[in-house]
Amino acid sequence: MPAYWISSYRAITDAEKMAAYAALSVPALTAAGGRFLARGLPEQVYEAGLHERAVLIEFDSVEAARAAHDTPAYQEALAALGDGAERDIRIVPGA
Repeated sequence: MPAYWISSYRAITDAEKMAAYAALSVPALTAAGGRFLARGLPEQVYEAGLHERAVLIEFDSVEAARAAHDTPAYQEALAALGDGAERDIRIVPGA
């Protein structure tokens, strides 16, 4: 069953750290089987929606998404980001 990695960026406090993270995280997560489905600012928000950057990545399973997070390549990306952003990451099983 597929799983979805959902990232919501509450704040980006350091654009340089964010750029370094992006340069490392995209290839790391792609190499781990992730497929980027959406990323960027919303075109429209409804109800209590927030106008914040969001990223949606599909994996083959919850286990694959967890494993991607724990790879050395992704850990390097996290180290590059450091305190450059405040965000929420969730791994959600597909229906």
